[in-house]
Amino acid sequence: MVTYETVRNDADIRTLITRADESLIALGYTEHSFAHVTYVAETAGRILTALGYDAHYVDLVKIAGFLHDIGNLVNRKEHSQSGAVMAFTLLSKMGMPYDDIAVITTAIGNHDEGTGEPVSPLAAALILADKCDVRRSRVRNPDFSASDIHDRVNYSVEKSELAICPETKEITLSLTIDTAYGPVMDYFEIFLSRMLLCRHAAITLGTTFKLTINNQILL
Repeated sequence: MVTYETVRNDADIRTLITRADESLIALGYTEHSFAHVTYVAETAGRILTALGYDAHYVDLVKIAGFLHDIGNLVNRKEHSQSGAVMAFTLLSKMGMPYDDIAVITTAIGNHDEGTGEPVSPLAAALILADKCDVRRSRVRNPDFSASDIHDRVNYSVEKSELAICPETKEITLSLTIDTAYGPVMDYFEIFLSRMLLCRHAAITLGTTFKLTINNQILL
């Protein structure tokens, strides 16, 4: 049986994730290696667990989260689609049932805000986990004062917490931002489309998405 642990410990998959992140290092992107994909996998699993989805479905979303960025190995542009095709091939080779493969590849192919939509609860959880991974440790440029807006915004985030409340059916991203490094408007400039996709994803899960920055409700 192919499980999250099987996928997470597969040497070939780990090589692909490492090589994909090397391409993003060359392009000057924030961290997309094991810290990011593990966060996305575990957070997506936490979302679906809190909302009452069964253990098998939770395991599938964790697999999708771990594999979601391997398409960066091919090219950053349309990496969600190329990543879905790669995941299909890898999971098929490992002997996963095609019904499970279909659910995972659909989610991976729809996780990017440029082309994706929360077409299933699994896809919605993956979107939320991915887009809410905003943190200072993702910045790799040591000279953040000269870095681009993505680095400045990520570096400005001192604390990030994603809370799921099944009772009120709310999913809340709470950020504490040091505005000396990046004003709140910078966050909206680059992340507004992602936050709107998170709102749509939350609706798919029968919940409401909220964004709080420095204790102010902004979405």
